[in-house]
Amino acid sequence: MGRTGSYLAILLLAWFWSAPAQAREDIQSDLSARDIKIESNFTGAEIVVFGTVENGRTSRAAGTYDVVVVIQGPDEAIVSRRKERTLGLWMNRESQTFDQVPGFYAVLSNRPLNEIAKPETLERHDIGFDSMLQSPATTPASVPAGDVRAFRDAVIRIMQDEGLYVVDGRGVTFISKSLFRATINLPADVPDGGYLANVYLFRDGKLLSLNQSQLSITKAGFERLIYSTAFDYPLLYGILAVLVAVVVGLFVSTVLRRE
Repeated sequence: MGRTGSYLAILLLAWFWSAPAQAREDIQSDLSARDIKIESNFTGAEIVVFGTVENGRTSRAAGTYDVVVVIQGPDEAIVSRRKERTLGLWMNRESQTFDQVPGFYAVLSNRPLNEIAKPETLERHDIGFDSMLQSPATTPASVPAGDVRAFRDAVIRIMQDEGLYVVDGRGVTFISKSLFRATINLPADVPDGGYLANVYLFRDGKLLSLNQSQLSITKAGFERLIYSTAFDYPLLYGILAVLVAVVVGLFVSTVLRRE
């Protein structure tokens, strides 16, 4: 009996070491475009994020997958000001400065974020508006601590109104059990610079995998020439702007005199 038990133990160990290890679930993704040029006729652009879940094993017991796509960049400093009515006039009063605020931020998912993971999990992975603008660069003494969130919410609301901040809880579509896609619309005034596309794979509220891609939006043609001159040679840009204004003024004045 003891010998039989020993043989059985050896057979179980041999099966364990010879059985193939279960492959780790992973997410792979890519962008339809990685380099977008902004020219004078630029009216916006559409980017498609597509990918697949590798080694997926969806079942009623294993649960289903959730995919979250986040595209953001470039970071900049934003000042949020509060207006108050003073002597019949609306004037800027307290202000709050936030550093490293994304000039564009879009988060798309196959269902609402609060159904995918807990708020603390999303915040830990910098997903959603609640993870943004947490620490302002400066907090004047005149601004109560409870008002900081009001300034933060004002920034997010303004950026949403301009189409620069987007949340879509149905923006990711599963084409099959493992294939998915999402479409992001970039507005005409999207800032140029470097962008990062993060694609997260969740199941049962836990992060399984993350895939990153980079995107570049740059000015091209005459737009780039004006932009570069304004920032690299501000004095020359100012002189040229004045000369152009003078020439246009003289031309208009001449036309009006002839009439």
